[in-house]
Amino acid sequence: MNTSFYTASRGARTQQDKLNVISNNFANVNTYGYKAKSSVFQDLMYYNMRAGEGVATHLTSGTGTVLDHTNTNFSQSGLGDGIGGYDYAISGDGFFMLRDPVTNQISYTRNGHFSLSRRADGFYLVTDSNKLVLDEGQNPIRVQDKTLQGRPGVYSFASTDGMQSAGDNEFVPVAKNGDPVLNREAKLLEGYLELSNVDMAQEMANTVESSRAYSYVLKMVQSSDEIEQTINSLRG
Repeated sequence: MNTSFYTASRGARTQQDKLNVISNNFANVNTYGYKAKSSVFQDLMYYNMRAGEGVATHLTSGTGTVLDHTNTNFSQSGLGDGIGGYDYAISGDGFFMLRDPVTNQISYTRNGHFSLSRRADGFYLVTDSNKLVLDEGQNPIRVQDKTLQGRPGVYSFASTDGMQSAGDNEFVPVAKNGDPVLNREAKLLEGYLELSNVDMAQEMANTVESSRAYSYVLKMVQSSDEIEQTINSLRG
């Protein structure tokens, strides 16, 4: 009975992880440039049942599933009017390139809600998280007399599969994504912002599905525990 108990417990944890991903999507339904995420699971170890060493059998038992990773849906969503004087949206593939002024780490985002930040040598275009927005030459964009001294660059990758979320609606590429390439075919729309691509109807359906699965595995945990207690009482 220990196997059924721990398998069901693992299932409850997995469904809770899935609900956390869904909740994060709901929380960012109004976040500009946000890209919805979905859960990807994998089976834990399987083993043969009632088989001696070296004896093949088709009877196997598993120990549950685990959240392996989350996929990000990078499809473009609709556009809305900007809310500031330095808002941009990307029509097409690509990201804005950002640089952390403290660590110099490069990250990417679809959220084009920018503002000005004053530094020792003047004003610069920055994100809400105070990252420097880079131009088409990968240099920080200075602002003089409210005029940009450069154009925000739009950079694409050979593949977006596996890009890592870095927080603040930003992403960091991995080796298989390749090097960033300036995408001159993408259109930069001034005065607009890309909306979140969260599908509320789909997320509601996912919530119902996961909640039901969660309740089922909890019943399995309870049943396994009751059977175990009954067996122990009979042994006593």
